[in-house]
Amino acid sequence: MAEIEIAGAKISGSKMLLVLPVLGTLAGGLWAGMEFYKDYTDMKEVIANIDTKAIEAKQKQIDQQLTDAIDYSRDIKNGLREDIVRLERIVDKIEDDMNKLEDKTRTYVDDAEERFDTKRDNLLNQYVAQKDLLIQRVEQLKKYMDNKLQRALDNPLAK
Repeated sequence: MAEIEIAGAKISGSKMLLVLPVLGTLAGGLWAGMEFYKDYTDMKEVIANIDTKAIEAKQKQIDQQLTDAIDYSRDIKNGLREDIVRLERIVDKIEDDMNKLEDKTRTYVDDAEERFDTKRDNLLNQYVAQKDLLIQRVEQLKKYMDNKLQRALDNPLAK
C-alpha cells in the first residue's frame, strides 16, 4: 500500500482516507464561517442604511390611521346604539298606540253590538205589539161581522 511521509510521520492509505473527511469538514466549516461573516457584513451595511426616521414617520402615520379608524368605529357604534334605542322607543309607542286602538275598537264593537241588540229588541217589541193589535182588531172585526150577520139573520124582514 502507498505511504506518504509528512513532517517525519508516515501516513498509510487507510489513515489517509480518515484524514480526507476531516480536512473536508474543516474546509466546509471555514467556508460556512466565511459565508456567515459575509452575510453579517451585508446585513450590517443594510442596517446602517436603514432610515429610522422614515420608519418612525410611517409608524406614526399608521398609528394615527388606526386611532382614526377606532374613533370612527366607536362613533358608528354609538350612532347605531342611539338608532336602536330610538327605534325601540318608536316600536314601544306603536305597540301602545295599537293597544289603545284595539281597546277603542273593542269598545266601539261592544257599543255597536249593544245598540244593535237594543234596536233589534225594540223592533221585535214593535212587531209583537203590532201583531197583537192586528189580532185584536181582527177579533173586533170578526165580532162586528158576526153581530151584523146575526142581526141580518135575525131580521124578520129579511125572510
